[in-house]
Amino acid sequence: MFQERGILVPVLIFLGFGFSACIDTITLTQPVKDGDLLVSNGETFSLGFFSPANSSDRYVGIWYHKILEKTIVWVANRDNLITNSSGILSIDPTGNFVLQEKDQGFVFWSTNISREGNDHDFSARLLDSGNFVLFQGTNKEVYSWQSLDYPSNTYLPGMKLGLDRKTGLNRVISSWKSTGNPGMGDCSWKLEFDGSTQMFLVKGMTRIWRGGSWTGPGFSGIPLMVNDPIIHPIYINDDDEVVLFFQMRNWSSFTRFVVTESGTVDRLIWNNADRKWIGFWSAPKDQCDGYNHCGPFSICDSNIAATFECDCLPGYEPHSPQDWRIGDGSKGCIRKVATQICKAGDGFVELAKVKVPDTSMARVNMSLGLEACKELCLRNCTCMGYASGDISKASEGGGCITWYGDMNDIRKFTDGGQSFYVRVDANELAKYSSKRPSKSNTVRYLLFGMLMIAAGFVLCISIYCYVKKKNGNRNKGEVGFDFSNSLKTLEGSYMEKDIGKNVDLDVFDLRTIAVATDNFSPVNKLGEGGFGSVYKAKLLNGQEVAIKRLSQSSGQGMQEFKNEVLLIAKLQHRNLVRLLGYCFYMEEKMLVYEYLPNKGLDSFIFDPERATLLDWKKRFQIIQGIMRGLLYLHHDSRLRIIHRDLKASNVSLDTDFNPKISDFGLAKIFGGDNEEAKTRKVVGTYGYMSPEYAMEGLFSIKSDVFSFGVLVMEIISGRKNNSYYKEKSLNLIGHVWDLWKQDKALDVVDSSLGDSFDAREVLLCIHVGILCVQESASDRPTMTDVAFMLSNHETMLPTPNQPAFIFRQLNYGRDVPTMSASGGVVSVNEETITTVHGR
Repeated sequence: MFQERGILVPVLIFLGFGFSACIDTITLTQPVKDGDLLVSNGETFSLGFFSPANSSDRYVGIWYHKILEKTIVWVANRDNLITNSSGILSIDPTGNFVLQEKDQGFVFWSTNISREGNDHDFSARLLDSGNFVLFQGTNKEVYSWQSLDYPSNTYLPGMKLGLDRKTGLNRVISSWKSTGNPGMGDCSWKLEFDGSTQMFLVKGMTRIWRGGSWTGPGFSGIPLMVNDPIIHPIYINDDDEVVLFFQMRNWSSFTRFVVTESGTVDRLIWNNADRKWIGFWSAPKDQCDGYNHCGPFSICDSNIAATFECDCLPGYEPHSPQDWRIGDGSKGCIRKVATQICKAGDGFVELAKVKVPDTSMARVNMSLGLEACKELCLRNCTCMGYASGDISKASEGGGCITWYGDMNDIRKFTDGGQSFYVRVDANELAKYSSKRPSKSNTVRYLLFGMLMIAAGFVLCISIYCYVKKKNGNRNKGEVGFDFSNSLKTLEGSYMEKDIGKNVDLDVFDLRTIAVATDNFSPVNKLGEGGFGSVYKAKLLNGQEVAIKRLSQSSGQGMQEFKNEVLLIAKLQHRNLVRLLGYCFYMEEKMLVYEYLPNKGLDSFIFDPERATLLDWKKRFQIIQGIMRGLLYLHHDSRLRIIHRDLKASNVSLDTDFNPKISDFGLAKIFGGDNEEAKTRKVVGTYGYMSPEYAMEGLFSIKSDVFSFGVLVMEIISGRKNNSYYKEKSLNLIGHVWDLWKQDKALDVVDSSLGDSFDAREVLLCIHVGILCVQESASDRPTMTDVAFMLSNHETMLPTPNQPAFIFRQLNYGRDVPTMSASGGVVSVNEETITTVHGR
């Protein structure tokens, strides 16, 4: 048996529960105390208490048994250290692991699994794979919990990286904070699933290195993965899971991957002769491994003889030639000025042995072969390039990946990678091909050109007819305007004068907006709400913006549009979205906002995969940021403003996940001492509306406080307010209230957070959230009160009264429960409502 410093004790005494040297199992009556040791059956791994380098703190971990240099591969209580040797790891009567002090003291770590059935035959075993498994019953082939599902900084053979679609568990390898602190660090290695599955190394929210997309034999950015002599990678993407793991080809040696605190992924192999770990592979290892080192539409090659590793893709030129000359390619490349794609003669240039571009915004169709993929891309003017989805299945089709918009993080290899086909025009294509087009191709190009001319003629006639018939119907997605920009409606001219004398905003013409959004291409659509669609756009000066294009059926007329422009332009706060300008032309009404790359809060907290990106610290910061924004609107700005439509989709997140309240089309300004108003036109979103507003049309700052309370509960739980339909709870508010009364409020916490959250802060936020959704508006706190409560953790909070909308009452003939505690209607539709009338 090994003590803490690895000294072999010849006589096994004072163990506390009489283990033999190689006991690998614990039970209800046999815990592991500090000083005890579990050893896997083949003596490959050990489990026990340890202290990191230069530290006296104690942790439960797993390490290689026969390697005297203790190599920790897994830690249980990563972020909850034990300061003495009183720790005990046991199985409690519910069938969960519990790490606590002697005499049932403070719990440092535990599993959180629910038990099925009445079987109490609980046990746990350390396997030779390094997996610590928990059984609930006599069947020792089925695990109720396993350590491989909750990795630390080490990736072992058989350990899955990626997503369990059934449970929502996303396995990520994360670094230690330091060599003496195994707490969860800033660097993590994970799979991302937008577009084609890719491997990333990130630091915080910044991408450091991309392993590329899965190509069949391996990932396109890791050539050594193909035909690896030691390990065999296995990738699974089906209805149950999308994961990567590797098996050993030769079990005579140990190998592991480690995510380091400095921001690398290192693969190490144990050299038994020298008795030490040796490096086999590491990433990032050179400049071209740095994520998007050369910027968009470029390719990085660290093996070229020239001093500068960046080059532009065929058909592109440096965005900033002066930066290019001094060795800075970070701004990337742009289309050559004379290039005209989507014309007769377009084609593709093959780039062999490359890591294909970031597929986060690409489209994947695994039913197409490479030739069909080419034709698909050629037919779409916004398609910039294509590649095979699985080069190992070329004979079966191989699948198709097509790219739209910026193409980022491409690099060249001397061996490995795959072929990528970049779109170029006829002139550029001729430079890369010594062959003249065949006669059949020439005929095809001529026919294509004639069709394009005919289509253009028909389009011009259609646009002319549309303009002549201003009140006609328009299909969703049509542009429907004249690019000449020579006309303006009288109403638009008056509006520009009216706004212009009040605020200093840019006025954008429709042609600029159309070019910036690529004619409102679906590829650029960021989202869609009750008032219309939002598009990502790039202005001629390179600035990225978000364009809110109001739909004609939105119900937001001229007054609402003018209201939003005037209101937001006068508001300046770090937690409010910034309006840059507007565009008004005939029926088109558009707002130009600052672009926030992380989109809406709803796209994170309600997405099981992306929710893992928001740990509790970030969620608490988001709650505080929304609070500060509302505090400014209600109390600190020179106008008292009621938002009236605060919800998760109307909170945008910037690069650092700072929240910004957006969408002020329904906002109301209060003047003087007025604090409450009444309307017959109730607007907003069911699920976030206060009862007095939804039922009687009464709104005040307490209406926004109610919405804030709902939002707090959604951020904590990762669930929508209208997603709960249980016997006793109509919605999330009711569910939280039930748990609160049972002292089980922490059960509502989003499972993606695991155990890594501050329980005191979470309970504080839940308490504040319940106070905000109390049925009576007079009982709810103001945002000033909320700010004080969230910043003073020791303050005694008042006991909340009953919240609104919590009871379920059947209404026969309807598909959803409809009666609330206030006796009104509750809808599950989360789009903004504009036509409901209060009593």
